Amino acid sequence: MDYSTRISERMWNLPDKGELEAEREQTFIDDIVQKAHIERELLDHLDGIQTVFDGGAGCGRFSILLARQGLRVTHFDISRPMIEKARELAEKAGVLDRITFVHGALEDLSAYADRSFDLVMSFDAPVSYTWPHQERTIRELVRLARRRIMLSVSSRLGALPYLANPVQKNQFILDRNSPDSWVQWCLNNREQMIEGFTFREADLIKAHETGLLCDVEETRSAYDRGESPWSISYHFLPDELNHILESCGVKEISLAGPGAFARTIPNEILVKIMNDPKQKKEFLDFCHLYDSNLYVCGMGKDNLFARGEIG
Repeated sequence: MDYSTRISERMWNLPDKGELEAEREQTFIDDIVQKAHIERELLDHLDGIQTVFDGGAGCGRFSILLARQGLRVTHFDISRPMIEKARELAEKAGVLDRITFVHGALEDLSAYADRSFDLVMSFDAPVSYTWPHQERTIRELVRLARRRIMLSVSSRLGALPYLANPVQKNQFILDRNSPDSWVQWCLNNREQMIEGFTFREADLIKAHETGLLCDVEETRSAYDRGESPWSISYHFLPDELNHILESCGVKEISLAGPGAFARTIPNEILVKIMNDPKQKKEFLDFCHLYDSNLYVCGMGKDNLFARGEIG
């Protein structure tokens, strides 16, 4: 098993991952924007779809959504705590009988035959955590798809500003009183992060060239010390992702950058919008329009989204 797979497996299997990840959409505005974009894309493109493979399905945000539409979904994830949380949420939603839960890593999809599912989807960038096999993973996901594929991967251009903005997550905190440990860490460490920040052009140039924002050897060393570092993650350029999908025979490819518009707005305004149902709906509708423009797709907040038809 590759280092990247082992690191991902350890991180995503931390005991609190199920509960924490299930609450992100109620905690951070960028999660709301991204998931609203994906939900709209899914619900608008279910023609001819009966069976679905959700690779890296997490806590079931989209598995459950599609099961509610009457589809049969294979929920596939590397994290047992997240699978258990998804099973709990599916039971509450009354769709447990429409979802098959499978524990596994995206690096190995050999158990599934070609064209096994009408729709193959993989959101929130699990493909990026399969580095250095990210291209092979995409090819395998396409292999499983009979009609359509939708996925989101880590965005290189969207992520590079992180290296020049240590407090970027604070912009998207929905409730400053949230008990979420990450929210409170972001708030409590804001000034310290600013004071300790130094702009390093060399770091950005290296990340721009390689698609890797972390130090691979340092991450491996942390894993070997028994720690649970963030997974090694590969960040794609739009043309790169488009080329890989085209080379797999995917047609009618559409790219988008969920969060490109929202990242231009300060926290105070975002919170005001989110707390007004009418403004929130209109805002999310416009975000989908803006973020779907090819000229901004690379600047999505975290992910680069792609949808395509199987030729």
